Amino acid sequence: MALNEEPASGAAKLGDEGDGDDGIGGYVLIVFAVFFFVSAFALLLFFLLRGATTAEGAISSNPSKGANDDLAASGNDTTTTNIISSGNGSFTLSLSLVGGDASVDTISMPSPTTVVPKSGAFLAEEDNSLGEARRMAREEPQENQLLEKELDPQGEDTVVKFENTNMQVSELVDSSILGKYSTWKKQNDNKNQDPIIRLMRDQIIMARIYLSISKKKKKVDLSEELQNCIKRSRRVLGEANIDAELHNSAPQKIKAMAGVLSKARDQLFDCKLVIKKLRAMLLTEEEKVRRLKMKNTFLTQLGVKGIPGGIRCLSLRLTVDYYLLPPEKRNFPRSENLQNPKFHHYALFTDNVVAAAVVVNSTVMNAKDSSKHVFHLVTDNLNFGALKMWFLLNPPKEATIHVENLDELKWLNSSYCPVLRQLNSEAMREYYFKEEQSTTSSSSASSLKYRNPKYLSMLNHLRFYLPQIYPELDKILFLDDDVVVQKDLSGLWLVDLEGKVNGAVETCVENFHRFDKYLNFSNHYIARDFDPNACGWAYGMNIFDLKEWKKRNLTGVYHTWQNLNEDRLLWKLGTLPPGLMTFYGLTYSLDKSWHVLGLGYNPSINPLEIENAAVIHYNGNMKPWMEMAMTKYRPYWRKYIDFNHPYLRQCHFIK
Repeated sequence: MALNEEPASGAAKLGDEGDGDDGIGGYVLIVFAVFFFVSAFALLLFFLLRGATTAEGAISSNPSKGANDDLAASGNDTTTTNIISSGNGSFTLSLSLVGGDASVDTISMPSPTTVVPKSGAFLAEEDNSLGEARRMAREEPQENQLLEKELDPQGEDTVVKFENTNMQVSELVDSSILGKYSTWKKQNDNKNQDPIIRLMRDQIIMARIYLSISKKKKKVDLSEELQNCIKRSRRVLGEANIDAELHNSAPQKIKAMAGVLSKARDQLFDCKLVIKKLRAMLLTEEEKVRRLKMKNTFLTQLGVKGIPGGIRCLSLRLTVDYYLLPPEKRNFPRSENLQNPKFHHYALFTDNVVAAAVVVNSTVMNAKDSSKHVFHLVTDNLNFGALKMWFLLNPPKEATIHVENLDELKWLNSSYCPVLRQLNSEAMREYYFKEEQSTTSSSSASSLKYRNPKYLSMLNHLRFYLPQIYPELDKILFLDDDVVVQKDLSGLWLVDLEGKVNGAVETCVENFHRFDKYLNFSNHYIARDFDPNACGWAYGMNIFDLKEWKKRNLTGVYHTWQNLNEDRLLWKLGTLPPGLMTFYGLTYSLDKSWHVLGLGYNPSINPLEIENAAVIHYNGNMKPWMEMAMTKYRPYWRKYIDFNHPYLRQCHFIK
């Protein structure tokens, strides 16, 4: 027991020897020691966790040299790309003009250590982004009012449906339109596009984005600055297509815009918001392009249907003067040549006086002996006097001219001619004149194309009755009124057709312009009798053997097919499809230099082909007598018109 009590007494002794505060001081030391231990443990745990996080993101927190090289390579010839690293693990991509002081635009990108969400979360974020883009598109009142009805998300089905619709719309837009204005594209569809114009357009796009954001955030002063810069840049751009056409103030405008964009970026930039705005702009522009294409189709077809005022004026003046002539002066000379098969006979069916004049003039001027050529013209009652008066006033050298009135061909009536009966039917009148019920773009375009008055004109179908109109002739050369003859055509009457009826230039190239393009091969009549890969040929310059035609009764064959197509199930309206069927296996292929087509729609025809062609054909919508004609092809046609002629001057024909 003494041993046990000894320490206690010692302790008591020590306590007794000290003053009263020593007990409290010992307690404080213990508490401080515990607090220090806990703090040290917490600090150690913090460093351990920080080290683990740093180890995971060590690769991602600094962009590799390869990534920097790829970003640097994305600039074009007139821009420099700078990558500025910052201490917080993020970097900045800056595009600047070479030699310029101001930064064009800077995009701050967050650190790549951001956690990538799971696929479900990512898709949900994309859906929300699309919804925001659609909301922004609705808030653009001046850009696309049509989207206001379509862009209101009412649920998941609506979102998916609209996404699918936009995918279809995107297919209608040329990639050259969608990819044309992006400075940040590594590969551009037009590598030779002038870089300053492209840069200014990119600046305008970014300014429009910031302008929209600034209005939402009520940054009035910044909005005004952006609006002014956009107006100035657009004024400098004007109609310029190359850098050389830009005003000399363009560099100053670029620098001024860059300064405002930099200011807007500092105040407004939000990567997600910018992306949503770009997406909304893209949807809007795609819809605008689609609507413009439809409008262009409509206006083109409307222009094709119209008759230029000068031609109407000419026809009226000539008609009045013709009927003022005494009857004995209304006849053409050399009428004895009309039935002589030894001459070279031409058939031309038209209601256009100027077009007929060019065809006849060009043929006669390039003929070696004009006295051997006989022209048979057929027109409607409205233009009969005008056409006769023109050639009475302007006889084509020693060639023979004959003009007939379609209405005087009494045998050509609805009981004999199927197309006349069909044109007078209730179904056909409803097709042509009833308001279109369908509003889809494809059906509207098809309706516009095939509702052309030329399909209603019997002059267009008269080519199937050549043996009936000219029973005494053995051969005849058919010419459309939109052709120009550049060489002597006498050699066509010497071509051996090898027992075939129609001599024509074939138009098929690889898989184009073959029978399946013109005929409905889902119809059993078509599939049974024709080869879908058979080569198509061109109407417009055709040499016909009328003897062989009559022997094979090809007009009867044409009637058979025309009767079967009363509901337009075998082919759409027109004369080429029934021509392909009527002369199937009976067409002789002429050398392509006889007939070059496409001057009414194809801007890239080889000039040497045009120069070497015996006949050039303005098939397509852009006829040479219309304002929409392609400028570079007009001289071939206009060289055969005397613009100093009194009638043309009175009707204001301008060369």
